[in-house]
Amino acid sequence: MAGRHEYALNLLKALEFAAEKHRDQRRKGVEASPYINHPIQVAEVLATYGQVDDLTTLMAAILHDTIEDTDTTRADLEALFGDAVAEVVSEVTDDKSLPKRERKRLQVEHTPQLSDSAKLIKIADKTCNVRDVGSKPPANWDEARRKEYFEWAEAVVAGCRGINAGLEQHFDECVAASKARLKKEV
Repeated sequence: MAGRHEYALNLLKALEFAAEKHRDQRRKGVEASPYINHPIQVAEVLATYGQVDDLTTLMAAILHDTIEDTDTTRADLEALFGDAVAEVVSEVTDDKSLPKRERKRLQVEHTPQLSDSAKLIKIADKTCNVRDVGSKPPANWDEARRKEYFEWAEAVVAGCRGINAGLEQHFDECVAASKARLKKEV
């Protein structure tokens, strides 16, 4: 494992890269928060609830949306962060040329075959998204769409079960809290 200083520098390098790539992007929620908050939260959920300290996984968490949502290529990530990080990011990247419904179906279908690092990121990503959809959803998301999102996220995470009990428990708690919040709103 890299020394503590090298470890920190690698995480900060990934964070700086992701911040630059996502600099003009905002989240879909009503608050339209800066997009970079999302990958930071995904890494924080991994470290806090999953006790994940693997450098490759944490760097990939920070970079997980760069290929999918920016002009970043796998080759870019490989050159800057190495093959292992680029591979994990590629695993969690949707093919944006496909229709949304197909991408969602493929996530459920392919998640069980992902590497352990990619599964951990999927759980943390869905956890953060469930929290956001539960507490500050996009303005145009009605009750049915929010419920549909929760069900889909649960189906994706089902393919990751057995990898990290703490992370899975936190996901379950966030889903339950988001569903309860939605019930109170309607």
